Amino acid sequence: MLQYKITDCEFNSFRDFIYEYAGIRLSNEKKTLVTSRLSKRLRHYSLSSFQEYFDLIMSSPPDGERQMTVDLLTTNETYFFREPKHFNFLEKEILSKRKSGKMLRIWSAASSSGEEAYSIAMLLDDVMGKQPWEIFGSDISSRVLKKAQKGHYLQCRIDGIPQEYLQKYCLKGTGEHEGTLLIDRALRQRVTFSAVNLKCPLGNVGFFDVIFLRNVLIYFDLETKRKIVSKLVDKLQRGGYLFIGHSESLKGINDNLDAVIPTVYRKA
Repeated sequence: MLQYKITDCEFNSFRDFIYEYAGIRLSNEKKTLVTSRLSKRLRHYSLSSFQEYFDLIMSSPPDGERQMTVDLLTTNETYFFREPKHFNFLEKEILSKRKSGKMLRIWSAASSSGEEAYSIAMLLDDVMGKQPWEIFGSDISSRVLKKAQKGHYLQCRIDGIPQEYLQKYCLKGTGEHEGTLLIDRALRQRVTFSAVNLKCPLGNVGFFDVIFLRNVLIYFDLETKRKIVSKLVDKLQRGGYLFIGHSESLKGINDNLDAVIPTVYRKA
C-alpha cells in the first residue's frame, strides 16, 4: 500500500483551511494526524499527493468533499455523563429551582455523536416529569451528527450511564445488533440535532436557559474563543448558565458571565 507523506507547504494549506473554516488551530504536532486521516481520501481518488487532494476539496461544493475533510480533521471525543459534577449541578442547582410549567431549553453546542445531549435528556426526563423541555444538539461534523440522530452505540461506550437509566432509556441489542445499545425512541424524539459552525453566524437557533460548550474551546485561539463565547452568551436567557470543560477557562474572554463554580458560569 502506498504510504503518503505530506510536505510542510501542503500541511500549511490544510491548517489554514481548517482555521478559516472552523477556527481550529492545528499545531505542527498534528501533521501525523492530518496525514493518517486524509491518506484514505487520496487512495479513494487515486491521487498522488496531498496538494492534488487540497485542489480537489477547494473546487468541490461546501457539502461535498470539503465537508468530508472537515469531518476527518475535527476531533470528536465524548462519552455519556462526562464530568459528572456538571450533571449534579444541573440537577441540584438548576432543575430543582425552576418554576414548574416554564419551557426549559438546553443546547449541547459541541454534541459530537450525541452522548452529551442524550445524557442531559435522560436527566431531564427523570427529574422534570411532565414539565416541558427541549434539547438542541449541534456540531460542525455532519458525520457524527448522523450517528447522534440514530442514537445507536457500542456497549463499551456506555459505562457512565447510571444503571436505572440504562434500564429506563436504553435498549440492548440482540442478534446482529448484539454488543450495541439503542436510545429509546421516545427520548430520541425529544432531542433535535443540526449542523452548526460556531465560527459562523448562528442563525435562528432561539434562546436557551443552559448551554453546554465543553471541551471545544481548547482547540481555538484566544480571539476565536472570545467571538464564539460572545455569540453563545447572546443566545443565553438572562440568568442562564454556560458550562465549559474542566480543562478550560473563560478568564479574560467574556465580561458578561459570573463564575458560579469552576467551569460553570451564569449570565448576569
